[in-house]
Amino acid sequence: MDLVAPGRSTARQLWRNIPWHILALALLIAALGVWNLASASRAAYAPIWKSQIYWLLIGLGACAGTMLLDYRYLLKLAYPIYGVVVLLLVAVLVRGHAAMGAQRWLDLGPVHLQPSELMKLAIILVVARFFHEDPHTKEGYSLLQLWLPALLLAVPVALVMKQPDLGTSMMIAAVAGSIILVAKVRWRSLLVLAAGFVASAVFAWAYLLKPYQKKRVLAFLDPEGDVLGAGYHASQSLIAVGSGQASGKGWGHGTQTQLSFLPEQHTDFVFSVWGEEHGFVGAVVLIGLYLVLLVMMLAVAASAREKFGSFLAVGVAAMVFWHVFVNIGMVTGLLPVVGVTLPLLSYGGSSVLTNMIGLGLLMNVAMRRHLF
Repeated sequence: MDLVAPGRSTARQLWRNIPWHILALALLIAALGVWNLASASRAAYAPIWKSQIYWLLIGLGACAGTMLLDYRYLLKLAYPIYGVVVLLLVAVLVRGHAAMGAQRWLDLGPVHLQPSELMKLAIILVVARFFHEDPHTKEGYSLLQLWLPALLLAVPVALVMKQPDLGTSMMIAAVAGSIILVAKVRWRSLLVLAAGFVASAVFAWAYLLKPYQKKRVLAFLDPEGDVLGAGYHASQSLIAVGSGQASGKGWGHGTQTQLSFLPEQHTDFVFSVWGEEHGFVGAVVLIGLYLVLLVMMLAVAASAREKFGSFLAVGVAAMVFWHVFVNIGMVTGLLPVVGVTLPLLSYGGSSVLTNMIGLGLLMNVAMRRHLF
């Protein structure tokens, strides 16, 4: 692995290889998110869309910095980065900032950092390094051969569940699981994993889930059972999305949004705001933009010249996919409410920063695919 600093000709080639189309599409989605947040925050008289712009600018700087560093250096840094984020998760449990019944943030003066968001990137790095260094087997990996990535995944998932944050712990597991599946797992191992997942779900229901989390699952199974209690979020979201009909009510004219019936309308349920104001057509356009972005990301993974870069790209694509899939499924009543943000559309500094750094990692792989 050659880690020599690039010369002038190499720097020019890197500049030419920047996938501007990926960056442009991501920024378009982010711009739509700011526009949407400007409407979502009107009733509260809180211009959070301005704060979102600041975070996007910081995220752009982080994205640029990530692109400049040859991603192959991260092979050496993967485990140290993972260790630092694990320590931050422990710090959250010891002295974290608590809000709305959860302890998920570290108070860093003017900002609150959510380390569980950074763990999505850290788990991508360590799992990608494992499969890069581990010899490929034609038959696929057995469960015994996957003990290390399983352990690396179990530690942060347990710490995040303790906060409690079911949605983020699910996302961390889904991202790591996606990379593992791409690396090829034996069919028998997949069956055992499926059985283990069912057993873990039963165990979690009995011993890990908080009462409010159980109520959300029950509300999903019986939407009409408690529309003023556990089912309130999902019920109001469905009303908002459905009332948008084909073309929507127009920006700033969504009644569910402007009258504050829609809960968490700037974070978890930001797609409900979009659906109410821009209707089915607007929803299809937004989902289409995400789909195109995912196809571009997977193309980078397919064109990477070595395994580490390919697995990094797969991990970033999986992170975006699972957030979009679960969030939209959640707000449209197809999945239980678990608290998952919509990439680049939902408000949140840690979320924006994580997505922009992930974008920088992916573009880094794309820039260097012709250099070695």
